[in-house]
Amino acid sequence: MTTPAFETLKIERHDAVATVELNRPEKANAMNLRMWLELREAFKWIDEDASVRVAVLRGTGPAFTAGIDLELLAGVRQEIADACDGRMREKLRRMILDLQDSLTAIERCRKPVLAAIHGYCLGGGIDLICACDMRYCSSDAQFSIKEIDVGMTADVGTLQRLPKLIGEGMVRELAYTGRAVAGPEAKEIGLVNHSYASAGMLFHEVAKIAATIAGKSPLSIRGIKEMITYARDHSVADGLNYVATWNAAMLLSEDLNEAMTAARGKRAAKFRD
Repeated sequence: MTTPAFETLKIERHDAVATVELNRPEKANAMNLRMWLELREAFKWIDEDASVRVAVLRGTGPAFTAGIDLELLAGVRQEIADACDGRMREKLRRMILDLQDSLTAIERCRKPVLAAIHGYCLGGGIDLICACDMRYCSSDAQFSIKEIDVGMTADVGTLQRLPKLIGEGMVRELAYTGRAVAGPEAKEIGLVNHSYASAGMLFHEVAKIAATIAGKSPLSIRGIKEMITYARDHSVADGLNYVATWNAAMLLSEDLNEAMTAARGKRAAKFRD
């Protein structure tokens, strides 16, 4: 499939790894409506293109993202205007659900998505990275659930996904206060897998991790993502039952044969897309 072109995102491919960059550096990659919609389109493309096995999400310029574009918030009243109060509220609810779905597209994508975060990651940026499989940052990264400082409750994923990552008590502290968390503390509380000394080192190391994942069985990687996400929201018994059903369908694959043949021949396995 042809690599798509977007207005607010920049996509590059290296072998089986697609790098998706938030590309509004003049606005600190603030997330306007166009970016929300294009994120959904981009990760739908990544999900559907078999030749892409892993995605890396990062920001262009000095920051990952300053969060939701305030111009988008300012235009909400005009967007949902209606003489009927009930219909106006319904429009607002549908708008919020649509923004939620734009980020859930990352979680829905069958391929692993690695977030590489440098500089500011504020407000909607937290919602965005919580939908990714893994998060990595540079030590200069600054994370903040900023919605409290603009008088709103975060509503597109942070308060639902983040407690599963760093625990309820820490989420309450960060959401109630809006305080900043720097890269080293983000590693300490489990928000990111690792904090690197510089953005350059961050991008280099995340690219290595992505390349390693891209060399594994694509079918198995998709199954792992499905199972971990399912287990997060279900009981152990439900998860065990689901993986038994999954492997009853997927285990006896070309990938399994190739992995075993490669191991016997002491060579690297080569899997088809």
